[in-house]
Amino acid sequence: MSKFFEAVKILRPNTEMIWHEESEEMTEEEFNKVLWKTGENETGEAITTTTCPHSELTWTKVKEEMDKLWVT
Repeated sequence: MSKFFEAVKILRPNTEMIWHEESEEMTEEEFNKVLWKTGENETGEAITTTTCPHSELTWTKVKEEMDKLWVT
């Protein structure tokens, strides 16, 4: 999974997210389960969504970056 987190970091540094690993490999299905932080409520708890709010982090773009990392 480090390839997934590294790919996200390359495409959009400092992106906050929560992902509960359900498989050993990141797939599009797993990508769609990532909780993306969109803000905080008045008590400081994260507000999240499974719809990625960052246009630079589509499954296609993240997968392409992950594939590049496998080569290196």
